[in-house]
Amino acid sequence: MNRFRRFAVAGVVALAVLVGPNPAFAQLVVFDPNNYAQNVLTAARALQQINNQITSLQNQAQMLVNQARNLASLPYSSLQQLEQSIQRTQQLLAQAQRISFDIQQIDRAFSTTYAPASPDATDQALIANAQVRWQNSVAGFQDAMRVQATVVSNLDTNRAQMSTLVTASQGATGALQASQAANQLLALQAQQLADLTATVAAQGRAQNLESAQRTAAQDQGREQLRRFLTQSRGYQPTIVQMFHQ
Repeated sequence: MNRFRRFAVAGVVALAVLVGPNPAFAQLVVFDPNNYAQNVLTAARALQQINNQITSLQNQAQMLVNQARNLASLPYSSLQQLEQSIQRTQQLLAQAQRISFDIQQIDRAFSTTYAPASPDATDQALIANAQVRWQNSVAGFQDAMRVQATVVSNLDTNRAQMSTLVTASQGATGALQASQAANQLLALQAQQLADLTATVAAQGRAQNLESAQRTAAQDQGREQLRRFLTQSRGYQPTIVQMFHQ
């Protein structure tokens, strides 16, 4: 009996020794499949959340990059060249000779030089007014040709600017650059319309001066004819000596 007890105690001690220092054996003994599956599922969900957060951060970073592109300014500006072209045309219009684009000056000219021939005016005054009107017409045509020459010289500059702006618009990296390129193209179109307006105004001024000169010349011709026909002495033939002896 004592011998059996000794064997039992020895078996218990052996089992304790076997279980105690061996964790793997102990884990196999306490392994729970349901708990293990739940832990795996929880880890998978956590990993999916991390992946979703990474994707969200990538999308936010790309959105910031796109916003930076949309807010990037166009590196080219044609504003200075367009302003210079318009200023050249405006200076030519402001330098109009004799009768300029000024309402008060035009009114004074048509009340004096281009006014109907007065019966009280002397022949010398009529001739002087006719000379002034002719000079005004010549100056008007000269001014019109100067404006036309300036507009033609702007064509090469406008062509180069248009090519640069179209290239910049096609290569725009964002909405702001595309919008700025389109605005500059519209400004170029406005400058060309300004040149066209200046050309039409200068040409119209020259034609109007010429028409006014012809109208005034006709009126002066009638006055001179009236004076010739109403002279008290009438026509008196005179002897003209052509050669000296």
